Parts: sequence; structure tokens; C-alpha cells
Amino acid sequence: MAFKRIDRRTVPDTVFDQLAGEVLAGELGPGATLPAERQLAETLGVSRPTVREALQRLAHSGLVEVRQGGSTTVRDFRRHAGMDMLPRLLLRQGEPDPAVIGSILETRRALGREVAALAAQRAGAALTGDLTVTLDLLAAEHDPVTQQLHALIFWDHLVDGADSIVYRLLYNDLRAVYEPAVTALATVMAPEVGSIGHYRALTAAVVAGDDAGARTAADELLALAATGFESLLRETRQQGA
Repeated sequence: MAFKRIDRRTVPDTVFDQLAGEVLAGELGPGATLPAERQLAETLGVSRPTVREALQRLAHSGLVEVRQGGSTTVRDFRRHAGMDMLPRLLLRQGEPDPAVIGSILETRRALGREVAALAAQRAGAALTGDLTVTLDLLAAEHDPVTQQLHALIFWDHLVDGADSIVYRLLYNDLRAVYEPAVTALATVMAPEVGSIGHYRALTAAVVAGDDAGARTAADELLALAATGFESLLRETRQQGA
């Protein structure tokens, strides 16, 4: 574990980023005890109030437990952290983590099936205009990054139609993770966002109020990126073997 001195112009966020990175990378494992505030401040070249603020943010994020007047202990982020840590897990040193990408695609597939079914039940034909306009924009676009952005709007309409606050908040969290990475994920997402026929089938099922059909159509659509990514991952592993 090698701490780096902090440029004072970038504190306290950089202190938090460095410590969070150590925890998420496993350099500071569950149960590990951080150095005392004074020692951390000296090592990082910052003030104790700055260290204290960073530790409080780490505690709020579920990464450490700060005991009053005692030590600061690293927690198991898999059990205690929230979705706000997902962007940090997705991009490691600027490169997407394949395991995290796979987990996101798996989750969005499960979430998308139920959102589509609820949208068909609760909104149905009321979504015709919004889905059709977005679908036309998607069909006319050939840039894979812009296609992804249109696809996000398409799903945004479905989430509105599902009328579920829990699904809305889950979708918001996943979108916040996904949007900054659309360029990096263009290759992975291309088979899905370029398959207009699947989007048309999903739209038809939703506006017809066919919840079972919408669930199936959503699953088939979202499976394109998931299976495409699995194939890409296998090819990469075989090339590296």
C-alpha cells in the first residue's frame, strides 16, 4: 500500500478518491486498519481536517467504519457500499472492468424485462407517440454512441410508463453509471442498439398492452448486448491464451 502525496489544490476530493481506490482495488482489505488521522495527514501532505472529511465521506459510502476516538477500519464494500461506487468499479485506470460490465448487462436485462411488462400493463397505447418518435430517431442514426443515447431515451419512456418509483431510482443509478462510459462501451452495445427490429417488436408489444409479449421482447433485445459481450470476452481470452 503506497500512499501518494496530495496536491493541496485538489483536496479533499483527491484524498477520498485515493483512499476509495485503495479499498475498491483490494489494496485495503476488509478489517484493515487505516493509519491515524495525524499519520495519514503527514503521509499525504494535507491537513488533519481534510483527512477527517475524507474519512467521513468514506464512512458515508460504506467503505470504512470510523470509531469515535478509536481506529478507522475498512469494511467489505460488497456488503456495505451502494450504487454510487459502481462508476469507480466500472472504470479501472480508464479501462472498463469486464466483470463489472457483465454484471451491469445482467442486471439491466432482468430490470428491463419487468419494466417493459409494467409499461405495457400500466401505460400501453399512451406510450405510442413517445416510443415511435424515439424509435424513428434511433433507426435514422448510424453512429453507435448516438444510438446508445437514443436507446436511453427509449428506455426512459418505458420506465415512466412502468410507474414504479423503485424501478425509476434503480434505472437512474444504472444510467448514471452507463452514460459516462457510452464511448468505451460502443462495441459491446452495437449489436443491441443497431437492432431496430427488436425495438419495433418491443414497442408493438408495449403499446398493445401485451405484458407477456413485452417481457419476452425486452429480454430478446437486451440479450443481444449480453451475449455479444460474452462472445467478445471469450475471443479476447482465447487470443491472450
